[in-house]
Amino acid sequence: MLKRTLSTIILWSLVLVCVLYLGPTGGVWLVAIISLLTQREFYALLERMGLHPFNRLGLLFGAAITLAPAYFFSWISTGELLALAVIAFSVRILGEREPHNRVETLAWTLFGLVYVPFMLQFLSRVLLIPGPHEKTGLVLGCWLIAVTKFCDTGALLTGLAIGQHKMAPNISPKKTWEGAAGGVISSVIVGVALAWLCRAYLPANFTWWLAAATAVPLAGLAIVADLIESIIKRRADIKDTGRAIPGIGGIFDLSDSLILAAPVGWAVFHQL
Repeated sequence: MLKRTLSTIILWSLVLVCVLYLGPTGGVWLVAIISLLTQREFYALLERMGLHPFNRLGLLFGAAITLAPAYFFSWISTGELLALAVIAFSVRILGEREPHNRVETLAWTLFGLVYVPFMLQFLSRVLLIPGPHEKTGLVLGCWLIAVTKFCDTGALLTGLAIGQHKMAPNISPKKTWEGAAGGVISSVIVGVALAWLCRAYLPANFTWWLAAATAVPLAGLAIVADLIESIIKRRADIKDTGRAIPGIGGIFDLSDSLILAAPVGWAVFHQL
């Protein structure tokens, strides 16, 4: 628990530096780095399953997709980059050394590209949202991250305290319905509190009740994403995706809850 707390403090300090000094572009680069490391760990899991993903090609397109909102949108979109990736992967698959794995390799490499960088690039889009203040997008991005990550923390603490009913024992034996409820409640409290504290930086129509209503599905998706990662790790027969972060595990263990939440956050925020 102590290691997890220290890791959280360090990571949030990094986010704060990006908000105060680096601006939206610095935030996008931070997302790109996290996405790249997550995608790399995802492909490492595939290799443990006996597959041979196109690491270099996949990571190249992954980096381009997460940076596209800041640099490439004027001439190519993330959807078009994804289409180019499909073409490149389809040509590359012809040279696969193990013919019986061609279909699986193509499918899993493409899934890794869509599931990690394509989904996380919506967080990059959030960081670039214009608003009443020059840091509106950055504050919205931090709000999104805080809501999803405090769901993890709230679920962990509540589950340890009163968790009794298993949520998905065949996927993640330690997760309970009580923990999930505690995670959602934590997300709502944090979301409402931050919306009030940062109201000068946020759009006027991002009210406390909209913050609460948005936090609920984001927390739910954070829990689902965590379960999906557990399924993949079970298939690879490992507990953590890495040892990069003491008390947490790998970068994938850190970013998993944001993967499904980022597109929903973008869908809400860009309508404000």
